[in-house]
Amino acid sequence: MSETTTATPPAGSAAGASDGGGKGPGLLAGPLGRNLGLVVALLVLCVVGAITAPGRFVDVDNVLTILRLAAVVGVVSVGMTFVIIGGGIDLSVGALVALSSVWATTLATQAMAADFHWIVMVFTAIAVGAGAGLINGVVIAYGKLVAFIATLAMLAAARGLAEIIANRRTQIVQDRGFIDFFGGDVLGIPTLVIIFALVAAAGWVLLNRTTFGRRTFAVGGNAEAARLAGIRVQRHTVWLYVLSGVTCGIAAVMLMARTTTGSSTHGTLLELDAIAAVVIGGTLLVGGRGTIVGTVLGVLIFTTLGNVFTLNNLSSSAQAVARGVIIVLAVLLQQRLALGGARPRKKARGGGSGGAAAPGNPTGAQPGGSAADGGPAGARPGDSGGRPPH
Repeated sequence: MSETTTATPPAGSAAGASDGGGKGPGLLAGPLGRNLGLVVALLVLCVVGAITAPGRFVDVDNVLTILRLAAVVGVVSVGMTFVIIGGGIDLSVGALVALSSVWATTLATQAMAADFHWIVMVFTAIAVGAGAGLINGVVIAYGKLVAFIATLAMLAAARGLAEIIANRRTQIVQDRGFIDFFGGDVLGIPTLVIIFALVAAAGWVLLNRTTFGRRTFAVGGNAEAARLAGIRVQRHTVWLYVLSGVTCGIAAVMLMARTTTGSSTHGTLLELDAIAAVVIGGTLLVGGRGTIVGTVLGVLIFTTLGNVFTLNNLSSSAQAVARGVIIVLAVLLQQRLALGGARPRKKARGGGSGGAAAPGNPTGAQPGGSAADGGPAGARPGDSGGRPPH
């Protein structure tokens, strides 16, 4: 009897591997290739901006404007990256930014800041964001509520609470020290951009160089396997949403400095911008894969695209359409790569037809060689098990 085998691709095998060659993944299938594609897309946008708005796009002030606008969205997107890699979603980030900014600019908080230091406002904003993120995490992890529904409820509740606290009014930041510090620059680089860079660097280290990051990939890839491996999935999920809330608090501080106000309208549709940037950056919406570098590039691509539209006097509606098209294309590309990696690869050795096992039979069993009722595996009907042939 000829011997046949079925080659099964190992877990985590590369997407799009050819059937016969057994070669590794192509360049574009890995993180380096995806990030390289994002860099090329960003450079193309810059070239288009330089051609369509010569002199204005490449101006230093315009470049700094792009970076300032990207900073707030970028900080929130870093937290969103962790949540999505962990298999979740957070629709409440924009509302949490608004709630944090309003709470940090109330008369009571600003009075405490005047008596002590403006750092009180910073701590208040971060604490409010972390507290709301904690509520999200507990409801999702221990209350077993779907992340989409839980964070959607938080979106409505946080925005409504911000309106109640502010009485639907814009609160002015009175502390000049706060405004001068966060609204200033270091060696010509805006402080907000530096904060974004620091948050992104810290996020990269946390995701790629710590146990927390490895557990995040494990939970997002397969929560049950992570649980069996000894990871406390529920507790880790809570920490992911707390981390997202902390980034919302930091973003609120940055918005307070940029606008010198705290308002319940801050962060409107910020969740969509953050999710779009994370998806464009190559993070899978189903979890288990993503990079901070890709997220940063995704933020820069969207911010640069908006700047090019603005310089060319194109409507915000056209910009929204362009963003929607880009998001759809990015998700379709993700699905293509994911399905390519899921395709089984079969390789037969030796003679005989049908190297793959027949449905229901053990690997390598020939058709017709299944055991008869009560007989040993591989015995043909009519043969006595173990009796030598005549």
